[in-house]
Amino acid sequence: MRKRKMVALAGVSLLAAGVLAACSGGSSSNGSGASMPSTYSYVYSTDPDTLNYLLANKAATSDITSNLIDGLLENDQYGNLIPSLAEDWKVSKDGLTYTYTLREDAKWFTADGEEYAPVTAQDFITGLKYAADKESEGLYIVQDSIKGLDAYLKGENKDFSSVGIKALDDKTIQYTLKQPEPFWNSKTTMNILFPVNEEFLAAQGDAFGTATDPSTILYNGPYLLSALTAKSSIEFTKNENYWDAGNVFIDTIKFSFFDGSDSDSLFKNFDSGDYTQARVFPNSSLYSTVKEKYGDNIIYSPQASTTYYALFNTDRQNYENTSKTTDEEKAATKAAILNKDFRQAIAFAFDREGYNAQSVGKDAALKGVRTSLVPSAFVTAGGENFGDLVEKELVSYGTEWADVQLDDAQDGLYNVDKAKAEFAKAKKELDAQGVKFPIHLDIPVDQAFEVGVARAQSFKQSIESAFGADNVVVDLQMMDEDAYNNAAYFATSASQLNYDLSLATGWGPDFLDPSTYLDIFNTALEGSHSYVIGIDGGSDSAAAKTIGFETYDKLLDDAAKETTDVVARYQGYAKAQAWLVDASVIIPYSSNGALPSVRKIAPFTGAYSQVGNKGIATYKYLKLQEDIVKTEDYDKAYEAWLKEKAESNAKAEEALADHVE
Repeated sequence: MRKRKMVALAGVSLLAAGVLAACSGGSSSNGSGASMPSTYSYVYSTDPDTLNYLLANKAATSDITSNLIDGLLENDQYGNLIPSLAEDWKVSKDGLTYTYTLREDAKWFTADGEEYAPVTAQDFITGLKYAADKESEGLYIVQDSIKGLDAYLKGENKDFSSVGIKALDDKTIQYTLKQPEPFWNSKTTMNILFPVNEEFLAAQGDAFGTATDPSTILYNGPYLLSALTAKSSIEFTKNENYWDAGNVFIDTIKFSFFDGSDSDSLFKNFDSGDYTQARVFPNSSLYSTVKEKYGDNIIYSPQASTTYYALFNTDRQNYENTSKTTDEEKAATKAAILNKDFRQAIAFAFDREGYNAQSVGKDAALKGVRTSLVPSAFVTAGGENFGDLVEKELVSYGTEWADVQLDDAQDGLYNVDKAKAEFAKAKKELDAQGVKFPIHLDIPVDQAFEVGVARAQSFKQSIESAFGADNVVVDLQMMDEDAYNNAAYFATSASQLNYDLSLATGWGPDFLDPSTYLDIFNTALEGSHSYVIGIDGGSDSAAAKTIGFETYDKLLDDAAKETTDVVARYQGYAKAQAWLVDASVIIPYSSNGALPSVRKIAPFTGAYSQVGNKGIATYKYLKLQEDIVKTEDYDKAYEAWLKEKAESNAKAEEALADHVE
């Protein structure tokens, strides 16, 4: 069974949220002789339910374990894939065989920092077999990539030695693929392909990766997990014996639990000298003080690759939290959600700028807006951004899409006139079915998260003002954090979903191909992420048939078959993205990043990547500085970084030929 679970919450989640705190501590050299702070602590909002990086695919786990465990490759500050545990690799001319040579100095360590064993090729085989036998949530990333893996998982072949992974010797691991994947190497930065020591794994048994016990995993990465206390704190310490310790500039990292109930506390702690970085909130009463004291230091990070979206539950079964009082109201909501014109009406009525303004303020509200699941500039084909390809396909679905633009940082969907027109069509159809109005939409809200409450209220206002409360009522279901997470984030099946529409879900890409986004709603894949929209039974379920997901699944299948012509492949996926926009079952509204903060972090020193687990959620390479970053300096550094990145990426692209056998 395939599980797609790397779902990011639109609250405070690790580096993507830009909420970072540092305790007072010592200093270390930055490599040029100057000293810099060496202690950095973190505010986090979701406890991991496991440290088992081979089975889990949630950001709550991977954002931690990606700092503790290395894979074959990692990302540098420009997003290039560079050696990690593999010091070199070769690709066969047909693109089917990848051979990696492991470095001699890669070792496993216990949580106490004691050397346990060398990292070997067998560790990668052990990891993949364990993930396959235990039905890892991340298997979908490689199931159709590695030769023989799909057959093994389906029980068609019970001999794992038939799977396309083998150790040529202790330091050489080789993968054989089903078909060429130019983006394969980016998958090596995902937890599912990380190694594990067989002896240690057997000794731990079911205790491997226990969430609150750092001693239940081994470490081969830059940090050791010192402590983890639920809803309290998480602490890393530098692995002094790490093979690349010279590129680890922060000695101690501390994460403190933050429930979002006192957002002003972030700035107050920064102002008092305790925090290295803090999110600032332009709608806060404290913001005038922030502007007065740090007006020249407020910076906005670029948009990142995670996309947040609203989700319709197309077949709701759980009504634990609801404002509906009759079965008739439940049936009316379900009928409305299954009506495409109704869903499109909600998509057009959603004021994303107003929604984001509750977090970043009116002046910056558009900076983080995203209206397409796949970011417009995620990949290019034939000199065009992916979003341009989608727009060309979208117009074929109706005149309402003729002038829609899907570029980031602008809301090309918000249009009240279009919303009313689509709603009028929906109401006519629903009236004919005997549906009673108003339609009630239950939306779960974390009652302690101030900004989340304000955003939900903004959504309610934009929808009800467009249609009138006699037509649509948005019922905000206030919940504690646990109930809120269980309503969507920790649900594992459609029957557990406790909403009509959720605003709390997002997706971060796993590898550099549009399929990494679009396949998560492929209803033809058993156990896929489509359960979050209420579809558990695949494309044959009643909801999937009503919406027409069979068409979407076929578009994805057709695009996936193209493995050599990248332009044709992306054009195929653009057709699938256009269908998804028109269907409006999911309604993207923003990205991670693009948030205001003040900080003492040297700009653009950390690892960067749009995909995988070795990018912005890792602390290797990251450097701190004594002084608060100035807005002007950050903007200059960003422009320089963009230029350097383009040059570096071009050189890396040319160097790929050196790896072809």
